[in-house]
Amino acid sequence: MTASEKENAHFVHLVLMFQAAAMQHMGKIKNPVTDKIERDLEQAQFTIDTLDMIQAKTKGNLSQEEERLLKTVLQELKLNYVDELSKSAPQAEQKKESE
Repeated sequence: MTASEKENAHFVHLVLMFQAAAMQHMGKIKNPVTDKIERDLEQAQFTIDTLDMIQAKTKGNLSQEEERLLKTVLQELKLNYVDELSKSAPQAEQKKESE
């Protein structure tokens, strides 16, 4: 494996690691440590923001495949995040009404 191929593999692994973390924070997949579904939307937003920053900082330095992967992952995460926020909003309103 060449150094370039190794860097590409590491980049893909990094993006997929952040993707899995964000999905876990949104409660879409189980936490492998606790084996439970847990939601922390603040942490999910931080992870998505981190990937946004990586996209901005690496602009012009990625292969087409790496760029496509990062763009696709970000789109998927942002759509899922909005979906999770919409699930939270009615619960927050119900909580306020009951107080």
